[in-house]
Amino acid sequence: MAIPLITGIHHVTALASSPRGNLDFYTRVLGMRFIKRTVNHDDPMTYHLYYADGVGSPGSVLTHFPHPHAARASHGTGEIRRTVLAVPVGSMGYWIDRLEGLGITAISSVCFDRPRLEFTDPDGMELAIAEDDVAEVGEPWEGHGVPDSHAVRTVDTTTLRVPDVRATGQFLIDALGFVAGNREDDRQLFTLHDGGPGQRLELIGDRQATMYAMGAGTVHHVAWRVPDEQAQKIVSDRLFEANTPTTPIIDRLYFRSIYFRIPGRVIFEVATDGPGFDADEALEDFGRSLKLPPQHEPRRNEIEAHLEPLD
Repeated sequence: MAIPLITGIHHVTALASSPRGNLDFYTRVLGMRFIKRTVNHDDPMTYHLYYADGVGSPGSVLTHFPHPHAARASHGTGEIRRTVLAVPVGSMGYWIDRLEGLGITAISSVCFDRPRLEFTDPDGMELAIAEDDVAEVGEPWEGHGVPDSHAVRTVDTTTLRVPDVRATGQFLIDALGFVAGNREDDRQLFTLHDGGPGQRLELIGDRQATMYAMGAGTVHHVAWRVPDEQAQKIVSDRLFEANTPTTPIIDRLYFRSIYFRIPGRVIFEVATDGPGFDADEALEDFGRSLKLPPQHEPRRNEIEAHLEPLD
């Protein structure tokens, strides 16, 4: 088994429709910090909005590509179906009351002996909140009435829906260093290191479902953390040995990335922890102004005129 150079989840990136609606939900409902107002590197006429803990810690980050005319997705196999967010122990009652008070339907469930509160964002992206020991994880953000004692601290778990749990699971073990865990019906848990927050992945097997159609409300990819480009290169070499080609290293300004598809067709990214989200603005200024990748800076006037104002 490969030594797991991957330390956990780095971020999850999804598609959305309304930029304002997306910003409102993740900040005013979930209380996350808006840390980066930028654009899609490959489509600069589309926002790329980042939400995280108080300092933009790797692992706490949710990002979205909102497009006002995006069609609603259809769910199926080959997708990242649910993203679970970790909150401090003792917070579940607070979140039940908060979501109910805001008119958001939430369902209590238990998965691998851990209670969850499941709900969706305005585009139908499937989310959940789970309690965990996150006292030393991330930096709380007291945003929009959510006290730091109940704040979202990090991405806890991602749930993948794939045709063949065995084939996908074996790849996770052999190429990326995951360890197989418990099974529940058609679901199996896989973990990294001690299996703490951000080190969990669930596979759901579904041979009957059709492939999902990407659109607003679906997750585009999940990114996994490595400390630096040296570790990223080792992971890339292992993937090559596993007959899984990756993209070249791509500079995303805040981190360096490679992308690939795993068995089951889900898109994975391996991203470095640095340089960090303070590469182009100070911590206290996060999210206040539009930050453009250097290659798109000459088109700033055109891009700003096209994007929907957020303020």
